[in-house]
Amino acid sequence: MALTAETFGVLDDLASRLAGEAVLAQSGRDDGLIPSFSLLGDLAQAAADEPLMKEAIEAVRHQLEARLDSAKPFDDATLGVLRRLVNWLPTVLGEIREGRAPTPFEPAASAPASVNAAGKEKAGDLASSVDVVLDLQLDENRELLTEFHAEALDHLQQIEAALLALEQTPEDPEALAAIFRSFHTIKGVAGFLRLVPMHTLAHEVESLLDLARNQKLRLNSEIITQILLSRDALQALVGQITLALEQGQLPNQVIPVSHLIAAVRHCIETGRAAPAGSASAPTPPAATAPQPTPQPAPAVQLDFAAPTAAPSAPAAQEPAAQAQAAAPAPAAAAAGAQASAGGVKTSSASTVRVNTEKLDSLMDVVGELVIVQSQLLENSKSASVEDGDGTLQRNVAQLSRITKELQHTAMSVRMIPVKPLFQKMERLARDLARDCNKKVVFLVTGEETELDRTVVEEIGDPLVHMVRNSLDHGLELPADRLKSGKTEAGTVHLKAYHEGSHIVIELSDDGRGIDPDRVMAKARKIGLVQPGMELSRDEILNLIFAPGFSTAEKVTAVSGRGVGMDVVRRNIERLRGKIEIDTAVGRGSTFRIKLPLTMAIIDGLVVRVGADRFILPSTSVRTALRPTRESLVTVHGTNEAIELRGKILPLCRLHRQFSIPGAIEKPWEAIIVIVEVSGKPRALLVDELLSKQEVVIKNLGSFLQNLPGVAGGAILGDGTIALIIDPASLFRAA
Repeated sequence: MALTAETFGVLDDLASRLAGEAVLAQSGRDDGLIPSFSLLGDLAQAAADEPLMKEAIEAVRHQLEARLDSAKPFDDATLGVLRRLVNWLPTVLGEIREGRAPTPFEPAASAPASVNAAGKEKAGDLASSVDVVLDLQLDENRELLTEFHAEALDHLQQIEAALLALEQTPEDPEALAAIFRSFHTIKGVAGFLRLVPMHTLAHEVESLLDLARNQKLRLNSEIITQILLSRDALQALVGQITLALEQGQLPNQVIPVSHLIAAVRHCIETGRAAPAGSASAPTPPAATAPQPTPQPAPAVQLDFAAPTAAPSAPAAQEPAAQAQAAAPAPAAAAAGAQASAGGVKTSSASTVRVNTEKLDSLMDVVGELVIVQSQLLENSKSASVEDGDGTLQRNVAQLSRITKELQHTAMSVRMIPVKPLFQKMERLARDLARDCNKKVVFLVTGEETELDRTVVEEIGDPLVHMVRNSLDHGLELPADRLKSGKTEAGTVHLKAYHEGSHIVIELSDDGRGIDPDRVMAKARKIGLVQPGMELSRDEILNLIFAPGFSTAEKVTAVSGRGVGMDVVRRNIERLRGKIEIDTAVGRGSTFRIKLPLTMAIIDGLVVRVGADRFILPSTSVRTALRPTRESLVTVHGTNEAIELRGKILPLCRLHRQFSIPGAIEKPWEAIIVIVEVSGKPRALLVDELLSKQEVVIKNLGSFLQNLPGVAGGAILGDGTIALIIDPASLFRAA
C-alpha cells in the first residue's frame, strides 16, 4: 500500500526529531537514549506499510532496547547504527516518494551525505568544507581564544533570551538588532581565528537576520526554532574551546553544522522553515554539547509572557582587543539583550570578569580574618577586668563591624543572578510544550535575585526535573483544560525571592495538582507503604521524592520512570536546603525550594558530646528538649526511638556514631535535638547546647572527604576544630 501525503509528513517529522536527538547523543552517556527509543517506536508504527523501512527501524530499536534493559548508556556501536539510520531515512523516503526502489539499510556502511537524491553532490561539498574538527592552534591563540570564549558565552546567552522574547514580538527592531550584532561579533572573531564551522554558520544566520531586520523576511516560530538550533550548535563548539582552555583537551570530534546551514539557507530563499527531514542529517557533537531541541510540530503553539516587574540583567562584553584590531569584521561587544513584557531592550553596564580561583582565595582570607576576630573576642572577655575604660571592647566591636562588612563584600562577589538559570528553564519549557502538544504561558519573577554561584550551578538539575514534571504531569492537554473550565493555555510560574537569610525558588502551575489518594495507592502497590500504616497529608506528598516512585500511567520521553524527584530532593539537601509542596487537586501545584544564600558560611548550633564539639546547621534544627525516661522506646528490640507528641522518632546517639568516650549515656540526663531530614523529624542525642554562631565552612581534605554524617569542618573562637554535621547522611549511616 502506497504511503499517503499525511504519512509522509509524519515520517518526515519523526525522522527530523530523531536526528535532533542523535546529533547531541554521546557514547558513554544516556542522554537521548529514551527519546530515541520512543521516536523509533513511532517511526516503526508510521512505516507499517513499508516493510523495508519498518524492519530497519525495528532492528535499531531492538539495539536501543537492549541498552535500556541493561541500564547501559550509548556505546559507539549503537550510536553509529542510530546515526546511519538517521542518514538513511531521508534518502529512502525520497526514493519512495519518487516511486523508485528503496535502498536497503546497511548498518555497517557509511551514511549518505544528503537527505534527497537531487542535492547529494551539493550537500556533500558543503559538509566536507564546514563539518570539520575545530583547529584551535592553542599555543599561538590561547589569549585570543580566552577572550573570545568568554565573549561568545555571553553572546549566546543573550541570543537565547532575546529569541524567546522575540517569539512574542517578531518585528521588535531592537531585539533583532541585538541578536544580529551578537551573531555578527561571533562570526567576525571566529573568522579571524579560522574557526570554520562557527564562522560559516554564524554568517548564514547573520544573513537571515539581516533580511528580517530590513523587513524582507518575517520571522515565525519555526524559523526562530531553526535559529535556536544553530545557537545550540555554536554553544557546543564553544564547549570544545572550554575543554581546550581548561583541560588542554583539543577537539577531536566533528560537531556538524552543514545541515543547519542548509536549513538556514532554505529559510533565506523561501522565507519559511524547511520541511521536516529536508536537511542533511547530523553527526555527533562534543562532550560539552547542550541538550537537544526537538523540532516543533507545525500545529503546536506556545505562548510566553513575562511580568513587567521581572527580566533586567544587562550583560556587557569585553571585546578581544587584539582580535578587534585584526579581524575583518568588528569584534566589539554587543549590547545585552534584555527580555521584558514589551519586547527586548538593549543596555550596557561595566563588568569585570574575575577568575573563580581568585574568589575562592579571597574567601579563604576572609575566613581566616573571621577566625582571628573570634579569637580576639574570646581574649577580650578574659581581659575585660583590666580594661577599665572599655577601650579593648570598643576596638573589638569596631573590628567585628569591619570584618562583617568585608565578609559580606566577599560573599557578594560570589553572588550571581539566577537569570541565566531561569532563562534555560524558559527554553526547556518552550521545547517541552511543543513536544507534549501543550500550550503554556511561562512567567518569570525575581530573576535578578542573586545566589552563590555554587548554589546556582547545583540547583540546575533539580529545576530541570521539576519543569519537566510540571509540563508533562502537571499541565493538562488544551482540550482537557477547556472541558474543566480552564483556559486553553496552562500557566507555569517560576520565581525567586529572599526570605531572611535564605532564598526561595518557587515553581507553580495551574494544572491537575497532586492527588494524595492516588499517591498513597501507588505507594502501597509498590510496597513503599506497608498495609495498615497511616500517614499525614504532608508525609504522603513527600512520597513522590522516593526513588523509583512515579504516578505516571506510561513512560514517556520526558518522565515516568521515577528517577527524577528523588534526585531533586537529594541535590537540594546536599545544598542544605529543603523543599515543600503545596497542591490542590484540579487547581495546580507549587514546589517551594528554600536555600541558603551561600555555601561558604552558615549559621550553626554548637553542641558538646564528651570533650568534642559539633555544629548542627540551624536550618535543620527544629527544637531541643530534655526527654523523660518514659518517652524512650525500643523498636524491634534493637533500634532506639523517642516518643514526641504521639510520634515515634528514630534516635541517633552522636557519641556512638563517632566513638566518643566520656559522653552522657542516659538520655534523660542529656539533650535531644530534633532535626529535620527529608521533611521528617529525627532525634539526635548530645550532651549540651553551647551556643549559636556563624561559622566558616572548611573542606576536610581528600582523606575525610566522604565521611558519613560530616559536611565539613569549622574553626571555633578558641582555635579548636568542630565537625559540621550533615543530618541526612548521618541518619542514613546510623
